[in-house]
Amino acid sequence: MFGSVQSLLSAAADKPLWQAVLDDDCQDRVVSPEDSLARMERLWQTMKQSVLDYDPTRRSPCGLSGGQGAQMATLANSICGPFIQEVIGIALKLGEHNACMGRIVAAPTAGACGVLPAVLIPLQRKDRLSDGDMVRCLYTAAGFGQVIATRASISGAEGGCQAEVGSASGMAAAALVSARGGSGEQMAAACAMALQNVLGLVCDPVAGLVEVPCVKRNVMGAVNAMSCADMALAGLVDGIPCDEVIDAMGAVGRSLPSSLRETGEGGLAATPTGRTIAEGR
Repeated sequence: MFGSVQSLLSAAADKPLWQAVLDDDCQDRVVSPEDSLARMERLWQTMKQSVLDYDPTRRSPCGLSGGQGAQMATLANSICGPFIQEVIGIALKLGEHNACMGRIVAAPTAGACGVLPAVLIPLQRKDRLSDGDMVRCLYTAAGFGQVIATRASISGAEGGCQAEVGSASGMAAAALVSARGGSGEQMAAACAMALQNVLGLVCDPVAGLVEVPCVKRNVMGAVNAMSCADMALAGLVDGIPCDEVIDAMGAVGRSLPSSLRETGEGGLAATPTGRTIAEGR
């Protein structure tokens, strides 16, 4: 297992980064490359199927989620343009699909399930990439996610939403750079910038449910990932190594009060309307 981005980059010195992650998975789980690839392929196909299975008529049990992913597609003359509009729509759909108890891929968590599919599915269509290409992107995302989980956290209860949607955003940024043929160093830069942008993001689910503001934070994570991937591909760096950014994220998460770590007691959950919703459950 990779305990640092630097060790991941070192392992990828003479091979593609995704291959280094695949090799590590085979060694860690004692499986063949074919078995590892088949498992990741299933995850990719499940991500795509989850979007197809989204039902705009369904509502979550509490009524806070449902229908908005489809509603986004009806917007004419989007400020963001059709590509980002599709990204936003998929992020919303999968966040709502999760809230409505649909099948999703926790990447890295259920609450952040919309980020990676939202950026990768439209990119596959736009760039005419194969499913194999996208599976390789998922290995890249998994490698960076493994380091984040090891050095910091991917749990909102431990580190706030920066650890969930934030981690997904960093993983997605690295995956996007991978999809465009960027270097390992550029993947690390994209991940670092994406994480920097969400440092301190609290986990404050209204009524303790993974719906408000969680669903729309998936949108933020996806758009953040795209902007950071583009910056990294353009050669931009922010000076702080990715491992140090991850360490900082872990320290920030540990310093957050418990009310801002998934308890539903602070932030938006503590607003008058948030408390009214909680009382009406």
